[in-house]
Amino acid sequence: MTSHNDVEPLDVLAPTAQAERARPRSGGLPRWVSRAPVTLFWAIVVAILLVPILLFLAVAFSPALFGQGPQWFTLSGFHDALSGPLLTGTLDSLLVGVSSAVVATVLGFAVAWVVLRTTVPGRRLWSAAMFALLLAPSYLIALGWERLFEPQGVFDLLGVPTAGVRSLLYGPVGVITVLTVKGVPFAYLAMSAALRGLGEEFEAAVRVHGGGRLAALRVVVALLGPAVWSSLAIVFAESISDFGVAATLANDAHFPVATFVLYNAVDSFPIQFPVAAAVGWILMGMAVLALLAQSASLRGRSYRVLSGRNRVARRRRLSTVSTVVAFAAMGGLVLLSLGVPIFGAVSASLISGLGSLLGDHGITLANYQHVLGDSGLRGPLLFSAEMAAITATVTMVLGMTVAGVLSARRGRFSARLLDLVLLAAVALPGIVFAAGYIFTYNLPVTNQLGIHLYETSTLLLMGYVATALPPASRVLLGSVGQVHASMRDAGRVHGGGPVGSWLRTVAPLLARPMLSAWSLTFGATLLELPVSELLYPPDQPPVSVGITKALSNYDFGGGTAMEVIAIVLALGVIALVWGLFWLLAPVGWRRLGRTIR
Repeated sequence: MTSHNDVEPLDVLAPTAQAERARPRSGGLPRWVSRAPVTLFWAIVVAILLVPILLFLAVAFSPALFGQGPQWFTLSGFHDALSGPLLTGTLDSLLVGVSSAVVATVLGFAVAWVVLRTTVPGRRLWSAAMFALLLAPSYLIALGWERLFEPQGVFDLLGVPTAGVRSLLYGPVGVITVLTVKGVPFAYLAMSAALRGLGEEFEAAVRVHGGGRLAALRVVVALLGPAVWSSLAIVFAESISDFGVAATLANDAHFPVATFVLYNAVDSFPIQFPVAAAVGWILMGMAVLALLAQSASLRGRSYRVLSGRNRVARRRRLSTVSTVVAFAAMGGLVLLSLGVPIFGAVSASLISGLGSLLGDHGITLANYQHVLGDSGLRGPLLFSAEMAAITATVTMVLGMTVAGVLSARRGRFSARLLDLVLLAAVALPGIVFAAGYIFTYNLPVTNQLGIHLYETSTLLLMGYVATALPPASRVLLGSVGQVHASMRDAGRVHGGGPVGSWLRTVAPLLARPMLSAWSLTFGATLLELPVSELLYPPDQPPVSVGITKALSNYDFGGGTAMEVIAIVLALGVIALVWGLFWLLAPVGWRRLGRTIR
Protein backbone atom coordinates (compact mmCIF):
# COMPACT_ATOMS: atom_id res chain seq x y z
CA MET A 1 0.00 0.00 0.00
CA THR A 2 1.40 3.39 -0.99
CA SER A 3 0.90 6.77 0.60
CA HIS A 4 -0.37 9.80 -1.27
CA ASN A 5 3.12 11.26 -1.23
CA ASP A 6 4.68 8.35 -3.09
CA VAL A 7 5.32 9.13 -6.72
CA GLU A 8 4.78 6.21 -9.05
CA PRO A 9 5.44 6.49 -12.78
CA LEU A 10 2.80 5.61 -15.31
CA ASP A 11 2.64 1.93 -16.17
CA VAL A 12 0.97 1.68 -19.55
CA LEU A 13 0.96 -2.10 -19.83
CA ALA A 14 0.39 -3.41 -16.28
CA PRO A 15 -2.70 -2.34 -14.27
CA THR A 16 -2.25 -1.22 -10.70
CA ALA A 17 -3.82 -2.78 -7.62
CA GLN A 18 -6.55 -0.14 -7.37
CA ALA A 19 -7.58 -0.73 -10.97
CA GLU A 20 -7.59 -4.51 -10.41
CA ARG A 21 -9.99 -4.10 -7.48
CA ALA A 22 -12.22 -1.84 -9.55
CA ARG A 23 -12.43 -4.30 -12.44
CA PRO A 24 -15.40 -6.71 -12.29
CA ARG A 25 -14.35 -10.31 -11.85
CA SER A 26 -17.41 -11.88 -13.43
CA GLY A 27 -17.50 -12.17 -17.17
CA GLY A 28 -13.85 -11.14 -17.44
CA LEU A 29 -11.84 -11.68 -20.58
CA PRO A 30 -9.64 -14.76 -20.98
CA ARG A 31 -6.06 -14.33 -19.81
CA TRP A 32 -4.63 -14.61 -23.32
CA VAL A 33 -6.88 -11.78 -24.51
CA SER A 34 -5.74 -9.48 -21.69
CA ARG A 35 -2.12 -10.23 -22.53
CA ALA A 36 -2.59 -9.65 -26.27
CA PRO A 37 -1.48 -5.96 -26.18
CA VAL A 38 1.73 -6.90 -24.36
CA THR A 39 2.45 -9.68 -26.84
CA LEU A 40 1.73 -7.39 -29.79
CA PHE A 41 4.02 -4.69 -28.40
CA TRP A 42 6.98 -7.04 -27.99
CA ALA A 43 6.31 -8.58 -31.40
CA ILE A 44 6.60 -5.11 -32.94
CA VAL A 45 9.84 -4.40 -31.05
CA VAL A 46 11.33 -7.70 -32.21
CA ALA A 47 10.19 -7.20 -35.81
CA ILE A 48 11.46 -3.64 -36.26
CA LEU A 49 14.47 -3.47 -33.92
CA LEU A 50 15.90 -6.88 -33.06
CA VAL A 51 15.51 -9.36 -35.91
CA PRO A 52 16.67 -7.19 -38.86
CA ILE A 53 19.81 -6.01 -37.11
CA LEU A 54 20.80 -9.34 -35.53
CA LEU A 55 20.39 -11.30 -38.76
CA PHE A 56 22.21 -8.70 -40.83
CA LEU A 57 25.18 -8.53 -38.45
CA ALA A 58 25.31 -12.34 -38.20
CA VAL A 59 25.84 -12.74 -41.95
CA ALA A 60 29.31 -11.22 -41.54
CA PHE A 61 30.38 -14.43 -39.76
CA SER A 62 28.18 -17.10 -41.38
CA PRO A 63 27.18 -16.37 -45.00
CA ALA A 64 26.10 -19.99 -45.59
CA LEU A 65 23.52 -19.76 -42.82
CA PHE A 66 21.61 -17.24 -44.92
CA GLY A 67 22.45 -18.53 -48.39
CA GLN A 68 25.02 -15.80 -49.05
CA GLY A 69 28.05 -18.03 -49.57
CA PRO A 70 29.56 -21.47 -48.90
CA GLN A 71 31.27 -20.66 -45.56
CA TRP A 72 29.54 -21.51 -42.28
CA PHE A 73 32.09 -19.46 -40.38
CA THR A 74 34.45 -16.97 -41.94
CA LEU A 75 36.06 -13.59 -41.43
CA SER A 76 36.49 -12.91 -45.13
CA GLY A 77 33.98 -10.06 -44.96
CA PHE A 78 36.17 -8.30 -42.41
CA HIS A 79 39.24 -9.02 -44.55
CA ASP A 80 37.60 -7.33 -47.53
CA ALA A 81 36.35 -4.45 -45.40
CA LEU A 82 39.83 -3.83 -43.99
CA SER A 83 41.74 -3.90 -47.25
CA GLY A 84 41.96 -1.83 -50.40
CA PRO A 85 39.44 0.95 -51.06
CA LEU A 86 37.17 -0.25 -48.26
CA LEU A 87 39.95 0.29 -45.72
CA THR A 88 40.45 3.77 -47.12
CA GLY A 89 36.80 4.56 -46.43
CA THR A 90 37.11 3.31 -42.85
CA LEU A 91 40.25 5.36 -42.20
CA ASP A 92 38.64 8.42 -43.77
CA SER A 93 35.66 8.01 -41.43
CA LEU A 94 38.00 7.75 -38.46
CA LEU A 95 39.79 10.94 -39.52
CA VAL A 96 36.52 12.79 -40.07
CA GLY A 97 35.04 11.56 -36.78
CA VAL A 98 38.00 12.56 -34.62
CA SER A 99 38.50 15.94 -36.31
CA SER A 100 34.86 16.98 -36.24
CA ALA A 101 34.45 15.79 -32.63
CA VAL A 102 37.37 17.87 -31.37
CA VAL A 103 36.49 21.04 -33.28
CA ALA A 104 32.75 20.78 -32.56
CA THR A 105 33.42 20.30 -28.84
CA VAL A 106 35.59 23.43 -28.73
CA LEU A 107 32.98 25.45 -30.62
CA GLY A 108 30.13 24.02 -28.54
CA PHE A 109 31.89 25.03 -25.32
CA ALA A 110 32.54 28.52 -26.68
CA VAL A 111 28.90 28.99 -27.70
CA ALA A 112 27.62 27.69 -24.36
CA TRP A 113 29.99 29.96 -22.43
CA VAL A 114 29.07 33.06 -24.45
CA VAL A 115 25.32 32.40 -24.20
CA LEU A 116 25.23 31.42 -20.50
CA ARG A 117 28.07 33.39 -18.92
CA THR A 118 28.20 36.70 -20.80
CA THR A 119 25.93 39.62 -21.65
CA VAL A 120 26.28 39.18 -25.42
CA PRO A 121 23.17 40.46 -27.25
CA GLY A 122 20.81 37.98 -28.92
CA ARG A 123 21.30 35.08 -26.53
CA ARG A 124 17.87 33.60 -27.32
CA LEU A 125 18.60 33.91 -31.03
CA TRP A 126 21.86 31.97 -30.71
CA SER A 127 20.16 29.23 -28.68
CA ALA A 128 17.35 28.99 -31.23
CA ALA A 129 19.93 28.75 -34.02
CA MET A 130 21.54 25.77 -32.29
CA PHE A 131 18.21 23.95 -32.15
CA ALA A 132 17.46 24.81 -35.80
CA LEU A 133 20.85 23.43 -36.79
CA LEU A 134 20.17 20.31 -34.74
CA LEU A 135 17.04 19.61 -36.81
CA ALA A 136 18.59 20.42 -40.21
CA PRO A 137 19.56 17.30 -42.21
CA SER A 138 23.28 17.16 -42.93
CA TYR A 139 22.82 16.55 -46.64
CA LEU A 140 20.81 19.76 -47.05
CA ILE A 141 23.64 21.73 -45.44
CA ALA A 142 26.14 20.06 -47.76
CA LEU A 143 23.98 20.64 -50.85
CA GLY A 144 23.56 24.32 -49.97
CA TRP A 145 27.34 24.74 -49.89
CA GLU A 146 27.74 22.84 -53.14
CA ARG A 147 25.23 24.99 -55.02
CA LEU A 148 27.26 28.06 -54.12
CA PHE A 149 30.78 26.86 -54.91
CA GLU A 150 30.34 24.23 -57.65
CA PRO A 151 31.49 25.01 -61.21
CA GLN A 152 28.84 27.17 -62.87
CA GLY A 153 27.25 27.55 -59.46
CA VAL A 154 25.74 30.65 -57.87
CA PHE A 155 29.05 32.37 -57.11
CA ASP A 156 30.42 31.62 -60.57
CA LEU A 157 27.35 33.25 -62.13
CA LEU A 158 27.83 36.26 -59.85
CA GLY A 159 31.47 36.54 -60.89
CA VAL A 160 32.84 35.77 -57.42
CA PRO A 161 36.20 33.91 -57.59
CA THR A 162 35.86 30.67 -55.63
CA ALA A 163 38.56 28.35 -56.99
CA GLY A 164 40.50 28.23 -53.71
CA VAL A 165 37.45 27.62 -51.53
CA ARG A 166 36.12 25.06 -54.01
CA SER A 167 39.29 22.97 -53.82
CA LEU A 168 38.98 22.90 -50.02
CA LEU A 169 35.23 22.23 -50.01
CA TYR A 170 35.49 19.20 -52.30
CA GLY A 171 37.82 17.25 -50.08
CA PRO A 172 38.46 16.22 -46.47
CA VAL A 173 38.35 19.83 -45.24
CA GLY A 174 34.87 20.39 -46.65
CA VAL A 175 33.50 17.11 -45.29
CA ILE A 176 34.97 17.78 -41.84
CA THR A 177 33.65 21.35 -41.87
CA VAL A 178 30.07 20.33 -42.64
CA LEU A 179 30.07 17.52 -40.07
CA THR A 180 31.65 19.83 -37.50
CA VAL A 181 28.90 22.38 -38.06
CA LYS A 182 26.31 19.60 -37.69
CA GLY A 183 27.98 18.44 -34.47
CA VAL A 184 28.11 21.84 -32.75
CA PRO A 185 24.49 21.63 -31.44
CA PHE A 186 25.19 18.27 -29.76
CA ALA A 187 28.26 19.74 -28.08
CA TYR A 188 26.35 22.88 -27.12
CA LEU A 189 23.58 20.89 -25.44
CA ALA A 190 26.07 18.80 -23.46
CA MET A 191 28.14 21.81 -22.39
CA SER A 192 25.25 24.13 -21.58
CA ALA A 193 23.60 21.55 -19.32
CA ALA A 194 26.84 21.16 -17.35
CA LEU A 195 27.60 24.89 -17.21
CA ARG A 196 24.19 25.65 -15.71
CA GLY A 197 25.06 23.52 -12.69
CA LEU A 198 28.56 24.93 -12.22
CA GLY A 199 28.75 27.82 -9.78
CA GLU A 200 31.30 30.61 -9.95
CA GLU A 201 33.00 29.71 -6.65
CA PHE A 202 35.61 27.64 -8.49
CA GLU A 203 36.61 30.55 -10.71
CA ALA A 204 36.68 32.80 -7.65
CA ALA A 205 39.00 30.35 -5.88
CA VAL A 206 41.43 30.49 -8.80
CA ARG A 207 41.44 34.29 -8.78
CA VAL A 208 41.96 34.38 -5.00
CA HIS A 209 45.10 32.28 -5.43
CA GLY A 210 46.48 34.59 -8.10
CA GLY A 211 45.33 32.74 -11.19
CA GLY A 212 44.32 34.55 -14.33
CA ARG A 213 41.57 33.92 -16.86
CA LEU A 214 43.48 31.11 -18.55
CA ALA A 215 43.95 29.29 -15.24
CA ALA A 216 40.26 29.72 -14.42
CA LEU A 217 39.37 28.36 -17.85
CA ARG A 218 41.52 25.27 -17.27
CA VAL A 219 39.76 24.62 -13.95
CA VAL A 220 36.31 25.02 -15.51
CA VAL A 221 37.14 22.70 -18.41
CA ALA A 222 38.50 20.10 -15.98
CA LEU A 223 35.31 20.26 -13.90
CA LEU A 224 33.28 19.84 -17.09
CA GLY A 225 35.07 16.58 -17.88
CA PRO A 226 31.93 14.43 -18.18
CA ALA A 227 30.30 16.93 -20.53
CA VAL A 228 33.48 17.27 -22.61
CA TRP A 229 33.84 13.53 -23.06
CA SER A 230 30.12 13.12 -23.72
CA SER A 231 30.36 15.76 -26.42
CA LEU A 232 33.38 14.09 -28.01
CA ALA A 233 31.70 10.68 -28.00
CA ILE A 234 28.36 11.94 -29.35
CA VAL A 235 29.82 14.04 -32.16
CA PHE A 236 32.28 11.27 -33.11
CA ALA A 237 29.48 8.69 -33.30
CA GLU A 238 27.22 11.06 -35.25
CA SER A 239 30.00 11.93 -37.72
CA ILE A 240 31.12 8.39 -38.54
CA SER A 241 27.51 7.21 -38.92
CA ASP A 242 26.36 10.15 -41.06
CA PHE A 243 25.13 9.20 -44.52
CA GLY A 244 23.85 12.55 -45.78
CA VAL A 245 27.26 14.15 -46.29
CA ALA A 246 28.71 10.81 -47.43
CA ALA A 247 26.16 10.53 -50.25
CA THR A 248 26.47 14.15 -51.38
CA LEU A 249 29.58 16.20 -50.70
CA ALA A 250 31.97 13.32 -49.91
CA ASN A 251 30.79 11.34 -52.94
CA ASP A 252 31.08 14.34 -55.25
CA ALA A 253 34.58 14.99 -53.86
CA HIS A 254 35.58 11.31 -54.41
CA PHE A 255 36.35 11.10 -50.70
CA PRO A 256 35.05 7.67 -49.62
CA VAL A 257 33.76 7.15 -46.08
CA ALA A 258 32.53 3.99 -44.34
CA THR A 259 28.78 4.64 -44.56
CA PHE A 260 28.94 5.11 -48.33
CA VAL A 261 31.16 2.03 -48.62
CA LEU A 262 28.41 0.07 -46.86
CA TYR A 263 25.81 1.57 -49.20
CA ASN A 264 27.82 0.59 -52.27
CA ALA A 265 28.16 -2.97 -50.97
CA VAL A 266 24.37 -3.26 -50.66
CA ASP A 267 23.61 -1.33 -53.86
CA SER A 268 26.05 -3.31 -56.03
CA PHE A 269 25.37 -6.42 -58.11
CA PRO A 270 25.77 -8.99 -56.79
CA ILE A 271 24.93 -7.62 -53.36
CA GLN A 272 27.80 -8.08 -50.89
CA PHE A 273 25.89 -8.54 -47.64
CA PRO A 274 28.83 -10.12 -45.70
CA VAL A 275 31.06 -7.15 -46.55
CA ALA A 276 28.31 -4.66 -45.72
CA ALA A 277 27.70 -6.39 -42.39
CA ALA A 278 31.43 -6.31 -41.62
CA VAL A 279 31.47 -2.55 -42.27
CA GLY A 280 28.46 -2.26 -39.94
CA TRP A 281 30.41 -4.09 -37.22
CA ILE A 282 33.37 -1.74 -37.76
CA LEU A 283 31.15 1.34 -37.44
CA MET A 284 29.63 -0.04 -34.24
CA GLY A 285 33.08 -0.92 -32.95
CA MET A 286 34.35 2.63 -33.47
CA ALA A 287 31.33 4.04 -31.62
CA VAL A 288 31.89 1.58 -28.75
CA LEU A 289 35.58 2.56 -28.59
CA ALA A 290 34.55 6.20 -28.21
CA LEU A 291 32.26 5.28 -25.31
CA LEU A 292 35.01 3.16 -23.71
CA ALA A 293 37.45 6.07 -24.01
CA GLN A 294 34.90 8.28 -22.30
CA SER A 295 34.43 5.76 -19.49
CA ALA A 296 38.18 5.20 -19.01
CA SER A 297 38.90 8.93 -18.84
CA LEU A 298 36.30 9.52 -16.13
CA ARG A 299 36.93 6.38 -14.07
CA GLY A 300 38.18 7.00 -10.54
CA ARG A 301 37.40 10.72 -10.60
CA SER A 302 34.63 12.68 -8.93
CA TYR A 303 32.85 15.59 -10.61
CA ARG A 304 30.22 16.23 -7.94
CA VAL A 305 30.15 20.00 -7.89
CA LEU A 306 26.47 20.58 -7.06
CA SER A 307 25.73 21.23 -3.39
CA GLY A 308 23.85 23.59 -1.15
CA ARG A 309 26.81 25.98 -1.14
CA ASN A 310 26.84 26.67 -4.87
CA ARG A 311 26.93 30.32 -5.84
CA VAL A 312 24.89 31.24 -8.88
CA ALA A 313 27.24 32.27 -11.66
CA ARG A 314 26.84 35.87 -12.74
CA ARG A 315 27.00 36.90 -16.36
CA ARG A 316 30.26 38.58 -17.25
CA ARG A 317 29.58 42.10 -18.49
CA LEU A 318 31.47 42.51 -21.75
CA SER A 319 33.17 45.69 -22.84
CA THR A 320 32.13 47.35 -26.07
CA VAL A 321 34.98 45.78 -28.02
CA SER A 322 34.39 42.34 -26.48
CA THR A 323 30.67 42.62 -27.23
CA VAL A 324 31.35 43.39 -30.88
CA VAL A 325 33.84 40.52 -31.16
CA ALA A 326 31.54 38.01 -29.43
CA PHE A 327 28.51 39.11 -31.46
CA ALA A 328 30.48 38.92 -34.70
CA ALA A 329 31.83 35.47 -33.81
CA MET A 330 28.36 34.12 -32.99
CA GLY A 331 26.91 35.70 -36.10
CA GLY A 332 29.70 34.25 -38.22
CA LEU A 333 29.11 30.76 -36.86
CA VAL A 334 25.36 30.94 -37.51
CA LEU A 335 25.98 32.43 -40.95
CA LEU A 336 28.44 29.66 -41.78
CA SER A 337 26.23 26.85 -40.50
CA LEU A 338 22.75 28.02 -41.50
CA GLY A 339 22.97 31.22 -43.52
CA VAL A 340 25.26 29.98 -46.28
CA PRO A 341 23.36 26.71 -46.94
CA ILE A 342 20.00 28.53 -46.88
CA PHE A 343 21.27 31.22 -49.24
CA GLY A 344 22.76 28.55 -51.50
CA ALA A 345 19.52 26.56 -51.72
CA VAL A 346 17.18 29.53 -52.13
CA SER A 347 19.36 31.39 -54.64
CA ALA A 348 19.97 28.25 -56.69
CA SER A 349 16.24 27.52 -56.81
CA LEU A 350 15.57 30.98 -58.26
CA ILE A 351 18.15 30.79 -61.07
CA SER A 352 17.20 29.35 -64.44
CA GLY A 353 19.61 26.94 -66.11
CA LEU A 354 21.91 26.66 -63.08
CA GLY A 355 24.91 24.42 -63.79
CA SER A 356 24.60 24.74 -67.56
CA LEU A 357 27.07 26.51 -69.82
CA LEU A 358 24.32 27.25 -72.34
CA GLY A 359 21.45 29.71 -72.21
CA ASP A 360 20.72 32.69 -70.03
CA HIS A 361 20.70 32.60 -66.25
CA GLY A 362 18.02 34.81 -64.77
CA ILE A 363 15.96 35.10 -61.62
CA THR A 364 12.74 33.15 -62.04
CA LEU A 365 10.10 31.07 -60.25
CA ALA A 366 10.05 28.56 -63.09
CA ASN A 367 11.83 25.93 -61.01
CA TYR A 368 9.05 25.99 -58.42
CA GLN A 369 6.41 25.85 -61.15
CA HIS A 370 8.29 22.91 -62.66
CA VAL A 371 8.33 21.00 -59.35
CA LEU A 372 4.68 21.66 -58.52
CA GLY A 373 3.51 20.96 -62.07
CA ASP A 374 5.56 17.83 -62.77
CA SER A 375 4.11 14.70 -61.16
CA GLY A 376 7.57 13.12 -61.15
CA LEU A 377 8.84 15.90 -58.88
CA ARG A 378 5.61 16.65 -56.99
CA GLY A 379 4.93 12.99 -56.22
CA PRO A 380 7.91 12.51 -53.86
CA LEU A 381 6.78 15.52 -51.82
CA LEU A 382 3.27 14.15 -51.33
CA PHE A 383 4.50 10.61 -50.69
CA SER A 384 7.00 11.76 -48.07
CA ALA A 385 4.41 13.95 -46.36
CA GLU A 386 2.03 10.99 -46.13
CA MET A 387 4.73 8.63 -44.84
CA ALA A 388 5.99 11.22 -42.35
CA ALA A 389 2.49 11.75 -40.93
CA ILE A 390 1.89 8.02 -40.54
CA THR A 391 5.36 7.48 -39.06
CA ALA A 392 4.91 10.31 -36.56
CA THR A 393 1.54 8.95 -35.43
CA VAL A 394 2.70 5.34 -35.08
CA THR A 395 5.92 6.43 -33.37
CA MET A 396 4.03 8.61 -30.91
CA VAL A 397 1.77 5.69 -29.90
CA LEU A 398 4.66 3.24 -29.61
CA GLY A 399 6.80 5.87 -27.87
CA MET A 400 4.14 6.34 -25.20
CA THR A 401 4.07 2.59 -24.65
CA VAL A 402 7.86 2.36 -24.49
CA ALA A 403 8.03 5.27 -22.04
CA GLY A 404 5.41 3.57 -19.89
CA VAL A 405 7.37 0.33 -19.79
CA LEU A 406 10.63 2.11 -18.97
CA SER A 407 9.07 4.15 -16.15
CA ALA A 408 7.00 1.32 -14.62
CA ARG A 409 7.87 -0.22 -11.25
CA ARG A 410 6.68 -3.62 -12.34
CA GLY A 411 8.53 -5.71 -14.90
CA ARG A 412 11.95 -4.21 -14.25
CA PHE A 413 13.69 -6.96 -16.25
CA SER A 414 11.60 -6.20 -19.33
CA ALA A 415 12.25 -2.49 -18.83
CA ARG A 416 16.03 -3.03 -18.63
CA LEU A 417 15.93 -5.26 -21.70
CA LEU A 418 13.93 -2.70 -23.66
CA ASP A 419 16.24 0.10 -22.54
CA LEU A 420 19.26 -1.90 -23.73
CA VAL A 421 17.63 -2.50 -27.12
CA LEU A 422 16.85 1.20 -27.52
CA LEU A 423 20.38 2.27 -26.57
CA ALA A 424 21.81 -0.18 -29.10
CA ALA A 425 19.43 1.19 -31.73
CA VAL A 426 20.59 4.74 -31.04
CA ALA A 427 24.22 3.69 -31.58
CA LEU A 428 23.47 2.05 -34.94
CA PRO A 429 23.80 4.18 -38.09
CA GLY A 430 20.61 4.54 -40.09
CA ILE A 431 22.26 2.95 -43.11
CA VAL A 432 22.85 -0.22 -41.05
CA PHE A 433 19.16 -0.32 -40.16
CA ALA A 434 18.22 0.01 -43.81
CA ALA A 435 20.66 -2.70 -44.91
CA GLY A 436 19.33 -4.99 -42.18
CA TYR A 437 15.78 -4.53 -43.43
CA ILE A 438 16.75 -5.30 -47.03
CA PHE A 439 18.60 -8.42 -45.95
CA THR A 440 16.03 -9.78 -43.48
CA TYR A 441 12.85 -9.18 -45.42
CA ASN A 442 14.29 -10.49 -48.69
CA LEU A 443 15.41 -13.85 -47.27
CA PRO A 444 13.78 -16.95 -48.80
CA VAL A 445 12.58 -18.09 -45.37
CA THR A 446 10.79 -14.75 -44.90
CA ASN A 447 8.93 -15.18 -48.17
CA GLN A 448 8.13 -18.79 -47.30
CA LEU A 449 6.47 -17.57 -44.10
CA GLY A 450 4.18 -15.42 -46.20
CA ILE A 451 5.90 -12.14 -45.26
CA HIS A 452 6.23 -10.21 -48.53
CA LEU A 453 7.46 -6.77 -47.50
CA TYR A 454 10.49 -6.26 -49.73
CA GLU A 455 10.17 -3.21 -52.01
CA THR A 456 6.93 -2.06 -50.36
CA SER A 457 5.99 1.16 -48.63
CA THR A 458 5.20 -0.91 -45.52
CA LEU A 459 8.86 -1.89 -45.17
CA LEU A 460 9.88 1.75 -45.64
CA LEU A 461 7.42 2.72 -42.91
CA MET A 462 8.87 0.09 -40.59
CA GLY A 463 12.36 1.46 -41.21
CA TYR A 464 11.21 4.99 -40.46
CA VAL A 465 9.54 3.90 -37.21
CA ALA A 466 12.60 1.88 -36.14
CA THR A 467 14.92 4.88 -36.48
CA ALA A 468 12.43 7.36 -34.97
CA LEU A 469 11.25 5.31 -31.98
CA PRO A 470 14.40 5.51 -29.77
CA PRO A 471 14.65 9.34 -29.72
CA ALA A 472 10.87 9.82 -29.54
CA SER A 473 10.56 7.50 -26.54
CA ARG A 474 13.36 9.42 -24.79
CA VAL A 475 11.52 12.68 -25.41
CA LEU A 476 8.36 11.24 -23.83
CA LEU A 477 10.01 9.35 -20.97
CA GLY A 478 10.42 12.30 -18.62
CA SER A 479 6.82 13.46 -18.95
CA VAL A 480 5.33 9.96 -18.71
CA GLY A 481 7.39 9.19 -15.62
CA GLN A 482 5.96 12.23 -13.83
CA VAL A 483 2.31 11.13 -14.14
CA HIS A 484 1.04 9.39 -11.00
CA ALA A 485 -0.75 6.08 -11.54
CA SER A 486 -3.70 7.38 -9.51
CA MET A 487 -4.66 9.63 -12.43
CA ARG A 488 -5.54 6.64 -14.57
CA ASP A 489 -6.96 4.65 -11.67
CA ALA A 490 -9.45 7.42 -10.91
CA GLY A 491 -11.15 6.84 -14.24
CA ARG A 492 -11.09 3.06 -13.77
CA VAL A 493 -12.70 3.31 -10.32
CA HIS A 494 -15.57 5.34 -11.79
CA GLY A 495 -16.36 2.67 -14.35
CA GLY A 496 -14.22 3.70 -17.30
CA GLY A 497 -12.37 1.20 -19.44
CA PRO A 498 -8.57 1.18 -19.81
CA VAL A 499 -8.59 3.27 -22.99
CA GLY A 500 -11.39 5.62 -22.00
CA SER A 501 -9.96 6.41 -18.57
CA TRP A 502 -6.52 7.01 -20.07
CA LEU A 503 -7.94 9.40 -22.68
CA ARG A 504 -9.91 11.36 -20.07
CA THR A 505 -7.32 11.62 -17.31
CA VAL A 506 -3.81 11.02 -18.67
CA ALA A 507 -3.98 12.27 -22.27
CA PRO A 508 -4.64 15.91 -21.23
CA LEU A 509 -1.50 15.85 -19.06
CA LEU A 510 0.66 14.50 -21.87
CA ALA A 511 -0.89 16.32 -24.84
CA ARG A 512 1.93 18.82 -25.25
CA PRO A 513 4.81 16.30 -24.96
CA MET A 514 2.99 13.96 -27.36
CA LEU A 515 2.55 16.78 -29.85
CA SER A 516 6.22 17.72 -29.50
CA ALA A 517 7.28 14.13 -30.21
CA TRP A 518 4.93 14.01 -33.21
CA SER A 519 6.34 17.26 -34.61
CA LEU A 520 9.98 16.23 -34.21
CA THR A 521 9.32 12.85 -35.82
CA PHE A 522 7.37 14.35 -38.71
CA GLY A 523 10.09 16.89 -39.54
CA ALA A 524 12.91 14.35 -39.28
CA THR A 525 11.10 11.69 -41.34
CA LEU A 526 10.03 14.01 -44.14
CA LEU A 527 13.67 14.75 -45.04
CA GLU A 528 15.25 11.43 -43.94
CA LEU A 529 17.85 10.07 -46.40
CA PRO A 530 19.66 6.77 -45.50
CA VAL A 531 16.58 4.61 -44.87
CA SER A 532 14.79 6.27 -47.79
CA GLU A 533 17.68 5.63 -50.17
CA LEU A 534 17.73 1.87 -49.59
CA LEU A 535 14.12 1.00 -48.79
CA TYR A 536 11.94 3.13 -51.06
CA PRO A 537 9.54 1.11 -53.25
CA PRO A 538 10.01 1.19 -57.04
CA ASP A 539 8.51 4.27 -58.72
CA GLN A 540 7.70 5.83 -55.32
CA PRO A 541 10.80 7.76 -54.24
CA PRO A 542 10.58 9.92 -51.09
CA VAL A 543 11.48 13.57 -51.37
CA SER A 544 15.08 13.10 -50.19
CA VAL A 545 15.66 10.53 -52.93
CA GLY A 546 13.85 12.76 -55.42
CA ILE A 547 16.19 15.63 -54.53
CA THR A 548 19.35 13.56 -54.98
CA LYS A 549 18.03 12.06 -58.25
CA ALA A 550 17.20 15.50 -59.65
CA LEU A 551 20.64 16.81 -58.72
CA SER A 552 22.40 13.74 -60.15
CA ASN A 553 20.55 14.45 -63.43
CA TYR A 554 21.95 18.01 -63.32
CA ASP A 555 18.52 19.51 -62.62
CA PHE A 556 20.01 21.80 -59.99
CA GLY A 557 17.15 24.28 -60.11
CA GLY A 558 14.48 21.62 -59.71
CA GLY A 559 16.41 19.79 -56.99
CA THR A 560 16.98 22.90 -54.90
CA ALA A 561 13.37 24.01 -55.39
CA MET A 562 12.31 20.62 -54.00
CA GLU A 563 14.58 21.26 -50.99
CA VAL A 564 12.98 24.62 -50.26
CA ILE A 565 9.43 23.35 -50.76
CA ALA A 566 10.09 20.32 -48.52
CA ILE A 567 11.43 22.51 -45.70
CA VAL A 568 8.51 24.95 -46.02
CA LEU A 569 6.11 21.98 -46.07
CA ALA A 570 7.62 20.53 -42.89
CA LEU A 571 7.47 23.85 -41.05
CA GLY A 572 3.97 24.55 -42.36
CA VAL A 573 2.53 21.21 -41.24
CA ILE A 574 4.10 21.53 -37.79
CA ALA A 575 2.79 25.10 -37.45
CA LEU A 576 -0.67 23.95 -38.59
CA VAL A 577 -0.76 21.09 -36.06
CA TRP A 578 0.22 23.36 -33.18
CA GLY A 579 -2.19 26.04 -34.37
CA LEU A 580 -5.07 23.57 -34.43
CA PHE A 581 -4.08 22.42 -30.95
CA TRP A 582 -4.26 25.96 -29.58
CA LEU A 583 -7.55 26.65 -31.38
CA LEU A 584 -9.44 23.40 -30.80
CA ALA A 585 -8.01 21.81 -27.66
CA PRO A 586 -9.75 22.59 -24.34
CA VAL A 587 -8.19 25.38 -22.31
CA GLY A 588 -7.07 22.93 -19.64
CA TRP A 589 -5.18 20.84 -22.19
CA ARG A 590 -3.28 23.93 -23.35
CA ARG A 591 -2.35 24.94 -19.81
CA LEU A 592 -1.33 21.52 -18.51
CA GLY A 593 2.36 20.82 -18.81
CA ARG A 594 3.34 24.48 -18.56
CA THR A 595 5.30 25.47 -15.48
CA ILE A 596 5.56 29.21 -16.22
CA ARG A 597 2.60 31.55 -16.53
